[in-house]
Amino acid sequence: MSDAWPVLGWADWRATAKHLHLMTQVAGKVRLAHTPWLNHSWHVTLYPTARGLDTGPVPAGPVTVQLSFDLIDGRLHIASDRGETREVALRAGSIAGFLREVLAALDALGAPTVIDPMPSEIPGAVRMDTDDDERPFDADAARRFRRALLSVDRVFREFRTGFLGKASPAHFFWGSFDLAVTRFSGRAAPLHPGGAPGLPDDVTREAYSHEEASLGFWPGNDDYPHAAFYAYAWPMPGGYADAAVRPEGAAFDAKLGEFLLSYDAVRASPDPRAMLLDFARTTYAAAADLGRWDRAALECAIGAPGRPRTV
Repeated sequence: MSDAWPVLGWADWRATAKHLHLMTQVAGKVRLAHTPWLNHSWHVTLYPTARGLDTGPVPAGPVTVQLSFDLIDGRLHIASDRGETREVALRAGSIAGFLREVLAALDALGAPTVIDPMPSEIPGAVRMDTDDDERPFDADAARRFRRALLSVDRVFREFRTGFLGKASPAHFFWGSFDLAVTRFSGRAAPLHPGGAPGLPDDVTREAYSHEEASLGFWPGNDDYPHAAFYAYAWPMPGGYADAAVRPEGAAFDAKLGEFLLSYDAVRASPDPRAMLLDFARTTYAAAADLGRWDRAALECAIGAPGRPRTV
């Protein structure tokens, strides 16, 4: 069980996490530069794979490219539909150097790319093309993060099968460096006030255009140095912060405006899957009940392999 849910102490891999975060921003911004806008910014996300994270196919002019983080071997693989490939090592160094290597590889593959070099959703960040600070890269820590993402992704995907309404894939947002899956009531939401650090208000407002209940996982940051699961509702219905959710230990954080459940509590559980599903179900139920969603029309039983949903 410890292999599937490894230790993710923020202090132990803080510098590597920040370096990897910026590396994923480079790949995500490549996708952003070439892909038509999709609601809620779903066109820019990355997806967990058996070996790391992946952009999926990116239409880049006359060619299609795909950027794949191999966190086992410590490489960024860049492939084109012409059969050509390039690799960039995931290693200690500067993010400016990494960016130059990625853009050069894309040029060589016939997919010249111009990105906005300003990091997204990182307060106090500097332009990546001028960020020459040397950063470490702990390959073992990156492998543990990959293993944790896969375990979380498996549960998030299972949870997603219990919903008939509009729902996002389980996908990785490189701006906030988290894995998330979101359910929607089908109703429009009030205009979001914006103000998210490092994110244009028009992006935030488009992302939160409709009522939602979101579930996610992130490895922590300097303000909250703990890996954790989160759940929030937009707009937050009355009484949500006081709702009774499970498992024991899950609690509403007034500063963040969301429910939190410690990753360490889940990994230490005899049944991490059941514990995480309990958190997913009860936080969603709080949002849906208090928000008066049409739950009977939106929900179904959790899916099972090889068995069509009963209609």
